[in-house]
Amino acid sequence: MASQSTTATPSPEVILEELNSYQRTMALKGAIELEIFTHIAGGANTAAEIARRCSASERGVRILCDFLTVQKLLTKTGETYGLSPESAAFLNKHSPAYIGSIALFLAHDVHMAHYRDVAAAVRKGGSLDAGNMAPDDPIWVEFARSMAPLMRMLAGLAAPFVAQPGVRQKVLDIAAGHGMYGIAIAQQNPAAEVFAQDWKAVLAVAQANAEQAGIASRFHQIPGSAFDVDLGSGYDVVMLPMFLHHFDPPTNTGLLKKIRAAMKPGSVLATIEFIPNEDRVSPPLPATFSMMMLCSTPAGDAYTYPELDRMLRDAGFSENRRENRGPLQMILSRA
Repeated sequence: MASQSTTATPSPEVILEELNSYQRTMALKGAIELEIFTHIAGGANTAAEIARRCSASERGVRILCDFLTVQKLLTKTGETYGLSPESAAFLNKHSPAYIGSIALFLAHDVHMAHYRDVAAAVRKGGSLDAGNMAPDDPIWVEFARSMAPLMRMLAGLAAPFVAQPGVRQKVLDIAAGHGMYGIAIAQQNPAAEVFAQDWKAVLAVAQANAEQAGIASRFHQIPGSAFDVDLGSGYDVVMLPMFLHHFDPPTNTGLLKKIRAAMKPGSVLATIEFIPNEDRVSPPLPATFSMMMLCSTPAGDAYTYPELDRMLRDAGFSENRRENRGPLQMILSRA
């Protein structure tokens, strides 16, 4: 009797799911705009009740909530909807960990337009134009506003590694954006003075965040390009969050040399990045970040730790240590 094959029959389902995945992005963005998760957290747990609170059609709400249930962002028992642990923590506007505003940047029309012709970007080996890297690009103002809640969380994890409460520290925050990394250090160390570098319009957002955090008197602006502006000198701490992935290694090495020249001997540089394993396909989030860089920057990439270590050493940072704390991936380097 012939043995039966255990090889699974190929299914096109995964291909259909991938080609329809844009619906997941826009459905989640729409649900955030309608405050679906917040209404459910507030006790509206049927399509009719949710529809009434968000001034939408019951049919539309039912279809959207069923879709979100399939995506495991909601639960459903009978006709009653509930929140998943993730949506309860991060998508309910009354949660202290709410990050729903990130949809305004990640699903922004300008940002998403870079992915309309991936084949052309692959042929070229980078974005079809300047991508998100044009000088003073207004998309970074949206980034600073929308991504602040998520970055506040990461900044809170990073600050304890570099803040020294009670010790005078001069802190430089490169490409500060929302300003959260410098702000977190200033909050943990009342003796820290923060100098935030970014485009002028972006720094207005950071300044507002510093005022809200109560550290505006210790928050100073350095407007302009990190590559061109005078960064100053005598820094005890330099924060370099989510910036190197936008550029090629030679450009990064040149910037790192400039940063090192602005630091005191023995001071610390904290480089925060998405760092994939050397196989470049794991873990999923850092590994797939390179696709974002392919389409939105001319030469950026998600760099492995050995690649980042090499750039840092070429710039004169001989002592580099990697720290992973949940979602935070950071390299601490001594000048």
